[in-house]
Amino acid sequence: MTKALMIIAPRNFRDEELFQTKEALESSDVEVTTASKHAGEITGMLGKTATPDITLEQVNVDEYDAVIFVGGVGASEYFNDQKALSIAKDAVSKGKVLAAICIAPSILANAGLLDGKSVTSYPSEQENLESKGARYTGEAVTRDGKIITGKGPEAATQFGQEIAKALQGG
Repeated sequence: MTKALMIIAPRNFRDEELFQTKEALESSDVEVTTASKHAGEITGMLGKTATPDITLEQVNVDEYDAVIFVGGVGASEYFNDQKALSIAKDAVSKGKVLAAICIAPSILANAGLLDGKSVTSYPSEQENLESKGARYTGEAVTRDGKIITGKGPEAATQFGQEIAKALQGG
């Protein structure tokens, strides 16, 4: 079975970007594991809760076919988090699908992974992405090779479907 890791902020993740993306993946027979910086229940920006399966320290990128960073204001906690940046770099070096939505593409940019890549994000991140060499599209979902980015919560289902498609070799 294909496996995906969804990394959520320890607080204030964007509810739709976790739950709708996860639902789209699971409906395509992708097994989803969630991870966060801390164990225990986390509350999203809209009040839904999630309990991560593992912590970032327990992540082994080799166990997954895709690594996905979920947005929401809390995702900024990972912008300069060495473990999060290392997981993103590891995913690319091992040929995994790497995805991020909303403000989370800045994690990929800060890890030095978007130079020359076409990407999208929440508009607040455009300047940072372009300063790191990315080509900002402003689209709902943008795919450049194995890197998939989403603009925000309204794109969560489409984002999940695009990840599933990439995992199926499409």
